[in-house]
Amino acid sequence: MKKYIFPLLLFTGFVSYSNAQTVSIGSQVWMTKNLDVSTFRNGDSIHEAKSDQEWLKAGENKQPAWCYYENNPANGVKYGKLYNWFAVTDPRGLAPVGYHIPSDKEWTVLTDYLGGEEKAGNKMKSKDDPKSVGTGTNGSGFSGLLGGYRFNNDGAYYQIGRIGYWWSSTGDGPGYAWIRTLSFSIGGVRRMSNGKDTGFSVRCLRD
Repeated sequence: MKKYIFPLLLFTGFVSYSNAQTVSIGSQVWMTKNLDVSTFRNGDSIHEAKSDQEWLKAGENKQPAWCYYENNPANGVKYGKLYNWFAVTDPRGLAPVGYHIPSDKEWTVLTDYLGGEEKAGNKMKSKDDPKSVGTGTNGSGFSGLLGGYRFNNDGAYYQIGRIGYWWSSTGDGPGYAWIRTLSFSIGGVRRMSNGKDTGFSVRCLRD
């Protein structure tokens, strides 16, 4: 499997998810919003990397980090936070109690249920992304918003409203991990591998 390097052409602080909005899709129960926490499950703070230098340093040192797209909390209200993979897999737990970060296989269960990678994308994309130039049907209720990403080579932000990326908990060698991506311009879902020091969205799955 080829590894891809880009770029391509919710409120700060601890968040309680005891009343999280969810949707049942086949045998799985997914949250309908991207994760927006700044602490691990045990209460330890996760570093907010605002500057490009901070983001790159966290990646080089394999340390957990998060950010808002363009460091703007208003983006977090709609799109949640962007996390590196070191936050995703930290043993202190990024997902709230009762939930976990989906594995690569669990993402495949979702897309298979929705008709396979070529058909699942439009069913997963939100109908009302305020920044997107293209929308899906959200027939699954997944409500996928295209929150862009933070690049691991320079710390810059790209593609909000055009592409959304979500981490899996499954690594792909020392420096890469599997992700899923939705684009405004295609109806499918892409499975690919990307650098663990990139900033992507996180969606949680019920245990």
